[in-house]
Amino acid sequence: MIRKIMHRPQAVLGLAMMLLVFLVMLLAPVFAPNDPMQLNVAHSFAPPDAQYPLGTDELGRCILSRLIYGARASLSIALPTLLLLAVISTVVATLCAYIGGALDRIFEVVSNIFMAFPPFLVAITLVGLFESKAVSIVLSIVIAMWVWNARVVRTHVLRERNQSYVITCRMSGCSELRIVFRHIIPNILPHLLVLYSTGLSSIIIMISSYAFLGLGLETGTAEWGAMFINANKLMFSHPQFLVYPGLCILFAAAGFNLFGEALRDICAPREG
Repeated sequence: MIRKIMHRPQAVLGLAMMLLVFLVMLLAPVFAPNDPMQLNVAHSFAPPDAQYPLGTDELGRCILSRLIYGARASLSIALPTLLLLAVISTVVATLCAYIGGALDRIFEVVSNIFMAFPPFLVAITLVGLFESKAVSIVLSIVIAMWVWNARVVRTHVLRERNQSYVITCRMSGCSELRIVFRHIIPNILPHLLVLYSTGLSSIIIMISSYAFLGLGLETGTAEWGAMFINANKLMFSHPQFLVYPGLCILFAAAGFNLFGEALRDICAPREG
């Protein structure tokens, strides 16, 4: 798998973009030239210079520092959301599809109900239910999107459960849970990597969209979506304030999508 990835320019480019975003997230205090929350109204709308490479906003805060810390704010929500989403979708769909019968029929009914509503509509309905906005955002996205991922996982499990290796495991006395977690899930793992790597970009964009509706993190938080929305009122006088966070969102989403699409192309021959 690693060798195939290294021989695909699209995968290498996507992986490099992903690693750059993660590096900025992890080393934000090292890269940021200033405190992203430090106010200095006397230097509001300062032009780019050595101290403020991208200038300052209306409150005199360093734009570059806020963009760098914005990666941490966005991904610190997106990654736990993806992890929780992946665990719930994979475990529920795998068990329901493998066991089958009434359990699988119940899953189909529940999933059809969830899929009748757009994920974003469900998310914005649930986002205000919890005291912590970060927890609200994570849980609302998970509840809104789990079924869409689970249906894809279920398709792969249904294909695998009648394979010869599964029958052999049953005949050798393996428990059902062992077959599921030690054999089926590892065999569909490449497809899950594709599913969730492309899904991370959707989560980043959804988190940014919350700010547009006033449902994002606390006011003043250095987060790409919040910065993008706050710049709307300055779009005519300082349009670059819109461009900077927009490019960051685009770059992160494009990196995950490029890598995910490359993984899908690598795994595609197995589907034949």
